[in-house]
Amino acid sequence: MKILGLTGSIAMGKSDTLRLFAEQGIPTFDSDHVVHILYGKGGDGVAEVERLCPEAVAEGAVDRQRLSAAIAREPALLDRLERAIHPLVRRELASFLGTERAKAAPLVVVDIPLLFETGREKEVDAVVVVSAPAEVQRQRVMARPGMTGKKFELLLARQLPDAEKRARADFIVDTGRGHDFARGQVREIVNQLLG
Repeated sequence: MKILGLTGSIAMGKSDTLRLFAEQGIPTFDSDHVVHILYGKGGDGVAEVERLCPEAVAEGAVDRQRLSAAIAREPALLDRLERAIHPLVRRELASFLGTERAKAAPLVVVDIPLLFETGREKEVDAVVVVSAPAEVQRQRVMARPGMTGKKFELLLARQLPDAEKRARADFIVDTGRGHDFARGQVREIVNQLLG
């Protein structure tokens, strides 16, 4: 089974690109979706967030807006949260990979945030970087509720520059040229990897 790691900076279109791989019949692992489940009522991440930031938990679930506001006030909280939540996401990823291996899937795509920054490119067979021009990225980010210029700069500072990610990628999907263009690139990557 080939594992294709998918990464890209904030608002580059990772979720949309993951859906394009799923459209091609490729099993995908969406880290954001997993975190959403972990933060939901009864999720394993709720206790971890409550331990680190009690005001971000309401009615047994993580309130992402409150959590975001707490991180804006105390940026160091983000590192502590990642150290607590990432092992839970990795556990879910291991389970996903085990399931797909048992099904003899020839290829899977896994979304790994901060893949290069955390040295996790060694865990995959190839890396696809999702990219778009800087002005498209800024437009997408600033359209998000509660996003500020300061918050965007903080998030960007934690990530390798897009140009460096592209230089280290095995494949690139350009989401700045529309869905059809990206879909064509995804189809090409799948054909190349599955021969």
